[in-house]
Amino acid sequence: MASTAQAWQLPLKKVVNMTVSPPVVRTVADLRARTADARKSGKKIGLVPTMGALHHGHLSLVDVVANQSDFVVVSIFVNPTQFGQGEDFEAYPRDEQADLTKLAQTGADLVYIPNVAEMYPAGDASKVSVSGISDKFEGEHRPGHFDGVATVVSKLFMQCLPDVAVFGEKDYQQLAVIRQFVRDLSIPVHVVGAPIIRESDGLAASSRNVYLSSRERQIAGQFNLVLKKLVHAVENGSVLIDAEQAAVEALLSAGFDTVDYVSIVDPATLEPLIEFKGHARVISVARLGKVRLLDNMAIGSSL
Repeated sequence: MASTAQAWQLPLKKVVNMTVSPPVVRTVADLRARTADARKSGKKIGLVPTMGALHHGHLSLVDVVANQSDFVVVSIFVNPTQFGQGEDFEAYPRDEQADLTKLAQTGADLVYIPNVAEMYPAGDASKVSVSGISDKFEGEHRPGHFDGVATVVSKLFMQCLPDVAVFGEKDYQQLAVIRQFVRDLSIPVHVVGAPIIRESDGLAASSRNVYLSSRERQIAGQFNLVLKKLVHAVENGSVLIDAEQAAVEALLSAGFDTVDYVSIVDPATLEPLIEFKGHARVISVARLGKVRLLDNMAIGSSL
């Protein structure tokens, strides 16, 4: 896992003008024109899909894709179809100018900022649904969420036609869902998972962290410590269900209001494991006030 000190660095292959924001396009036609020009020049297209409210975790994704491509597109779109009833779509933080200022410090070449009508034009009736891997965990707690994610990411892939796209491992189930439909639909894009970027106390970087009160923010720093203890216990022979239960109890004792789940799963399929056989992933969601915090960690060897 990367520390805050390692949060992100400018891609070595580009000279970045840190005072000028990358150009912005807002329509599919303009996006395709820019990427077509880059492709004609022999450039490899990279894409970083975001919902804005950019932080150093997002900037690290730009760094990752910039080192695997020649023309980097960052999309900013708060996607309404992945928010459920009672979730924070209207309140989700939006600050376009701040985002563009931050992107001026990266290797981004183009920023795509469509509106809802551009992404979901009148008469839009299709969606992408990924059964199985999207039904549990976040799919159970947020019905319809992954249909919204899969649909909007599919649209972005078709609009941009990237060679490579990068997503953070913090949303581990989302990454697994995206990889699944890319395989299933034979979409010619290489999907890269980038390491979780953490704050100085280990809390996974997230746009929603700003919603935490000062008291809640102190409690939140215990999340990754509890998961580290679980990882250590499993790697040293603990029974998986016992390690999961101990983690739930530790999170509640630390001050979290509720724990949606702590589950040790197969890293590829997200199927819950009964026995540890050398590699696994612990995925978890715990709640503080109105904020759902996600985290995960690898256990044992990586696949």
